Amino acid sequence: MDPAIIARQNGGEISDGKPKIPEGFVFDPTKYEQDTGNLAVYVCGFDDVRVLPYKVQALGDEDVRIQMKAIGICGSDIHYLKHLRNSRVALKEPMVLGHESAGVIIETGKLVKNLVVGDRVALEPGIPCYRCSFCKQGSNNLCREVKFFGSPPVHGSLAQQVVHPASLCHKLPDKVSLEEGAMCEPLSVGVHACRRASIQAGAHVLILGAGPIGLLTMLVARAFGAVRVVVTDIDEKRLSTAKEFGADSTVLVSSDMNVFED
Repeated sequence: MDPAIIARQNGGEISDGKPKIPEGFVFDPTKYEQDTGNLAVYVCGFDDVRVLPYKVQALGDEDVRIQMKAIGICGSDIHYLKHLRNSRVALKEPMVLGHESAGVIIETGKLVKNLVVGDRVALEPGIPCYRCSFCKQGSNNLCREVKFFGSPPVHGSLAQQVVHPASLCHKLPDKVSLEEGAMCEPLSVGVHACRRASIQAGAHVLILGAGPIGLLTMLVARAFGAVRVVVTDIDEKRLSTAKEFGADSTVLVSSDMNVFED
């Protein structure tokens, strides 16, 4: 697809057929010259990622310091890399990518009781305000003031070390690898979707889209007891992957909607 078309779909502006740098975006290399003892991966421009010093926040009483071990690359990370924006959210300065994360605790705040140094954890990427009506009813995911890894102005987790609230770090069972731990965040999307759809044993499920989230949702639906799962997409390669992962049927969507009559 034409990059300009992709940019428009992603909320970007176009200049001479190319995505336009968001207004106010500036990369000043001199700001990253001081050695902080910690490095991170920043997006600094179109298709421009750099490993630069990253200052970690001070460890709070209820925080843990984590040596990062596994970070997934999400579609939103790719949007920021390719367009310096994700939908209408544009970068104003270089940002550390990443929010699908797992690592090992190397330091704990003095009030932390549920985790200890050496614990392997998966990180919940959003820090809610805990004050709004959504947070008070337990719907932290709907908090409008959430501070989410890799969503400007909040830096992501693709760094050597990060500091994060202990309450948002979940200890991994011994049989779960750190790479699998990093998949907990996208996996949770599929779990939430299947719960919202009340998927139960014997269910027939239609999943629109065979990207990573679609595939994970398919696997979760199976775990919930679905006996038939149909997956649609516009990309034959992705549908082939869906079949490999266990889809019963796949549908290549086109402008000819008669395909659904078969």
